[in-house]
Amino acid sequence: MRFDVYTPLVLSLLLSVVAPPLARRGAPALAARVLTSAAVLTAAATTWSLVLLAAALLGHAPPLIREAREDGHPVTNPVPEAIGIAAGLALVAVAVRVYRAVRAERRTRRTLRRLCAGHPADTELIVAASEVPQAFAIPGRPGRILVTSAMLRALEPAERRVLLAHERAHLAHRHGPLVTAATLAAAADPLLGPVRRAVGFLVERWADEQAAATVGDRRIAARTLARAALTAGRARTACALHFTDRAVTRRIAALQTSPPPRLWSAAAAVLLLGTVSALLAADATGDLLRQLSGVLN
Repeated sequence: MRFDVYTPLVLSLLLSVVAPPLARRGAPALAARVLTSAAVLTAAATTWSLVLLAAALLGHAPPLIREAREDGHPVTNPVPEAIGIAAGLALVAVAVRVYRAVRAERRTRRTLRRLCAGHPADTELIVAASEVPQAFAIPGRPGRILVTSAMLRALEPAERRVLLAHERAHLAHRHGPLVTAATLAAAADPLLGPVRRAVGFLVERWADEQAAATVGDRRIAARTLARAALTAGRARTACALHFTDRAVTRRIAALQTSPPPRLWSAAAAVLLLGTVSALLAADATGDLLRQLSGVLN
């Protein structure tokens, strides 16, 4: 309990350090899945560790301590009272952050559903008359693709195929739930912010690779990214495909080389970090229960 309960916090930092290099060098499909899984496990372990630290305050309750001493039981002090109080306050902050993240997710989904209102259920592509160049996937059953007329005008026919293949990849591989899981994990554990950003980058890279494979030309896929980024940049708007973020140059450069390796050993090591966090949190739980049971009995 004295050490295990703090270890998930350390592993959160370690996971945030290794996430960006893995996102840059590894195959995006594998890296996105592994990082998301590790982030969810680590966030759950970190949150539970805060629960344990706050619950340890029960051992400081004066009636329990007095009764334990009268019965001849040794009273240990696994967690300083100040740390227990700080953990309780941190849990309140975590609850607020997660609530806000869930509310934002629900608000986004409602907005996307409104965009699809009035269109037949079997319509995959929705073209909106707008001078703002945008394109994004709308998850659901069925999934939809919304593209503005400004974006379509800016692209050549081959580039439009890349755009649509990119969006179909988001829908087919359920990138939305992956990003949502990483977002909630980062809300519960702010130390995982770099992991959330890495997952967001990876799902875009994943869709880039799928689009390049669909059209059979990585150069056209890279050119589409560049043209869409320039178009969205001139309009001063952020495309839902993140064409205008800082990582766009890395995405274009990646498409101009061969597909990245899967790096199975690195992926296994990252997944191990999340598993170790969960195991240590479970071990700390057993220690706390034994200590509290010794005080109560």
